[in-house]
Amino acid sequence: MHTVQGGPHIVAPLADNSEFAWSDLDQRAVDTARVLAADAVEKVGNGHPGTAISLAPAAYLIFQQHLRHDPSDPAWLGRDRFVLSPGHTSLTLYLQLFLSGYGLEMEDLAALRTWGAKTPGHPEYGHTAGVEITTGPLGQGLASAVGFAYGQRRMRGMMDAAAPAGTSPFDHTVWVIASDGDLQEGVTSEASSLAGHQELGNLVVIYDENHISIEDDTDVAFTENVLGRYEAYGWHTQRVDWTKTGDYVEDLAELDAALRAAKAETNRPSIISLRTIIGFPAPTKKDTGGIHGSKLGGSEVAGLKTVLGFDPEESFVIADEVLAHARSVQERGTAARASWQQGFDAWSAANPENAALLTRLESGELPAGWDENLPEFEAGKDVATRSASGKVINSVASVLPELWGGSADLAGSNNTTIEGASSFIPESRSTDSWKGNPYGRVLHFGIREHAAAAIVNGITLASPTRAYSGTFLIFSDYQRPAIRLSALMGVPSIYVWTHDSIGLGEDGPTHQPVEQLASLRAIPNLDVVRPADANEVSFAWKKILETTSNPAGIILSRQNLPVYDRSELGFGAASGTEKGAYVLADATANSEVVTPQVLLLATGSEVSLAIEAREALQAQGVGARVVSIPCLEWFNKQDAAYRESVLPAAIKARVSVEAGVAQGWRELVGDAGRIISLDHYGASADYKRLYSEFGITTEAITAAALDSISAAK
Repeated sequence: MHTVQGGPHIVAPLADNSEFAWSDLDQRAVDTARVLAADAVEKVGNGHPGTAISLAPAAYLIFQQHLRHDPSDPAWLGRDRFVLSPGHTSLTLYLQLFLSGYGLEMEDLAALRTWGAKTPGHPEYGHTAGVEITTGPLGQGLASAVGFAYGQRRMRGMMDAAAPAGTSPFDHTVWVIASDGDLQEGVTSEASSLAGHQELGNLVVIYDENHISIEDDTDVAFTENVLGRYEAYGWHTQRVDWTKTGDYVEDLAELDAALRAAKAETNRPSIISLRTIIGFPAPTKKDTGGIHGSKLGGSEVAGLKTVLGFDPEESFVIADEVLAHARSVQERGTAARASWQQGFDAWSAANPENAALLTRLESGELPAGWDENLPEFEAGKDVATRSASGKVINSVASVLPELWGGSADLAGSNNTTIEGASSFIPESRSTDSWKGNPYGRVLHFGIREHAAAAIVNGITLASPTRAYSGTFLIFSDYQRPAIRLSALMGVPSIYVWTHDSIGLGEDGPTHQPVEQLASLRAIPNLDVVRPADANEVSFAWKKILETTSNPAGIILSRQNLPVYDRSELGFGAASGTEKGAYVLADATANSEVVTPQVLLLATGSEVSLAIEAREALQAQGVGARVVSIPCLEWFNKQDAAYRESVLPAAIKARVSVEAGVAQGWRELVGDAGRIISLDHYGASADYKRLYSEFGITTEAITAAALDSISAAK
């Protein structure tokens, strides 16, 4: 294996040069990438070599001559962003990271898809330098790339709005490679529609139109006019067809010109349909489903190497001069970064307040005393937690300029609007109700829940801002792939989910979440937060905003809920919310806090029923402790001593109450415990009638508590 740097090389042109150049060494680098893709998949025995082989020239052209990047500093603020949406063709990216010098070496390519390798089956954010996002399910990369473009534009607006186009250190391009599979997924339709509406001229997509998927020719399922669709979305469209002559001709000059034209289009996102033949020039398997997701086989690999002028007996080999030539992109990247740094330093000197803000944002720190703006809600009044959430957002918005977001056409229901802020839309898109500009702060996703979640992921990855999306809890089902990816990547996307239960009432069972709480809690690394009253909402938002290592969803009620008087005997401070579970109301007798006989565990809307049951039990001489559990994930992170103080192991009599399926509660209540739950779908009626009909009542909790006490003896 040869990975030596240095030696003679010819420097390819910089991305902003007007002339295209392609040397013999460039072609040898591309052909080497092809055989390395075949070698890597052959060695591990599985993978996706076809697209990596045929797309090698396009990917190489982007990384060598168009992408502004510095492999020695993968986190450079001024870099362009590259998103490989078809993550299964991970070698398309890994080979360019290897050739460019991001730290991947030949042994990493040889370790493809094996334990501990830097080259897992799909690229993973935070695992391999140069990978900007985890793109697992098809469509997520392209949809999230729209969020990358949102984030870039918002940062420019926050930091350097007055700079002429193309002159700001916050100007960069988001480059995407997408596949036939990506373009078939519905989430890309949602996101691409928004990208056209938003006139995101900083987004360039190369669509690898090879007409092959696992089931072979895509004509069995996909024959639409993709560019016609994207033109209708408002995109700038181009076609580069390497099959147009009847022979297969990789016209890099034509592709280069299309890439330049796409970047020059600043008022619309751009898509280039690049017609390729998958697996070219493999002798017998090119243009077949057999090369899409399987190794080539020894004879086919040998045939590919022979066609390209390589020794069929050698594997994982690269000529020193070829590697040195490809890695000369590092020199151009360092020069580009130095030039950018001059502009950035000048901006910093001229904009000291914004420079200080940028430093804070990049550190992930919140400003000192920011939480002093959190509202404290008056006890004795009833407030819907969705309304309280809206007040929290607006209370902290003035001191947290990084906070922005909106809803999937449910702003009035989700209470997500930052009052007085402009909408994030081109000015020409302003309406009578919403006035905006390209740098606004209020997001409008339309009825596109899945794209909303993916876009927020992209914003969070592309910028140090904190973005949120809002919808009804029931529609979190539409967002699940993006939610799961945010949890997998460990990025702090925020989801605002309202209408949390049958408590939304008359809309009926299609809109009433039953299994959603349990299913969301099943996602590792996602904080599922269901506050019980308005003051819990304040502390829930505080904890969410202070957490930068994973995403969170805050789940809020439509109906009004009591705001508890924390000064009453036995009541705990709302700050206990941050620990995930706490003693909201302890057992009392004779004006003293006493050891409880039963624990009443509840979340969200149902905590008020547990409080009423506590009073009913204490009237019968039974001491009951109410434990509010806004977030099981936060509670499980507390030390054993704290958890024991809230849920003493010696107290076996327990009742859980939550208007959702029982799944997950047996672990907390134990064998003697009783579970008040909703293990069927709801109905259309007012919420009080529904709670009564389905047995989620004060009386049911009281009876269950007495039964549990009896069972625990």
